[in-house]
Amino acid sequence: MHPPRIAFVIFDGFQSLDLAGPHEVFRRAGGYDCTVVAPVPGPVRAESGLPVHAGHGVATLPPTGIDTLVVTGGAGVYTARHDPRLTGWITAAARGARRVVSVCSGAFLLAEAGLLDGRRVTSHWARVERLAREYPAVTVQPDPIFVRDGHFWSSAGVTAGMDLALALVEEDQGQQVALEVARHLVLFLRRPGNQSQFSVGLWSMQPSSDPIRQAVAAIHADPGARHNIADLAARAGLSSRHLQRRFTAELGIPPAAYVERVRVEAAQGALENGGDPLDAIARRYGFGTAETLRRSFQRCLGVTPSDYRDRFRSTLGEHR
Repeated sequence: MHPPRIAFVIFDGFQSLDLAGPHEVFRRAGGYDCTVVAPVPGPVRAESGLPVHAGHGVATLPPTGIDTLVVTGGAGVYTARHDPRLTGWITAAARGARRVVSVCSGAFLLAEAGLLDGRRVTSHWARVERLAREYPAVTVQPDPIFVRDGHFWSSAGVTAGMDLALALVEEDQGQQVALEVARHLVLFLRRPGNQSQFSVGLWSMQPSSDPIRQAVAAIHADPGARHNIADLAARAGLSSRHLQRRFTAELGIPPAAYVERVRVEAAQGALENGGDPLDAIARRYGFGTAETLRRSFQRCLGVTPSDYRDRFRSTLGEHR
């Protein structure tokens, strides 16, 4: 039997890591035939200027016999999606593929081909608003690292394509193989798809006034301290009601929710880099109890603290 074929679609201006990351995961796992296809065969220039050789063009590679179709993203996607040769080949390949995958803004190519109508997808956080606006028949989910809807899979940007590829390897060959690939590539153990792609720097706006900057600085300086509305208002020199209103207007999120997200990110670091009990981490970062910590993780990240630690704990200690 022939190994399942993974066909990677690239184009001028594609994001090189959208190809190289997943390609490396599949090749490291073994048991796959990895093929790169472009509008025409030969050198293709990535968005960064890196030249990549496409072994096949859409006119010479039959769209049949493909197990997993992986469509990369990148700034060039906005031009590539208007190439009828490319979208036609993608449509034909998707018709017979067991799985259809977009990485980052590769979702624009699938959407242009009409393949995502009525489906749930994600993309890079900077592209999701445009994707939703230009393809209203697609249900765009901006937060997850990757999304599965039937045999269609989509991922957020760049390195999230590796998380998705690890999930596909796990589906095909089991968890142990996926974990070995992650270890070899010096990755954190696979992140679950519903893990948020946003960190504090991305999920909130920046404060625009000194009083709110002071409140935000106090939260980050000591996430585990008391940060109720009255405390934050006192630091900002505002009334509680005024603080609530201005904080939400400037950062796009209420103070209590902001405090929770900062505490969750602080706890994430503790889970990744240490072995402290959950109760101790919960007390240190202002959650009080392990149960409150668990509820916050589920609400913000869609995963329990224990599962997060299992997937993300640093392996540095194993090699000392």
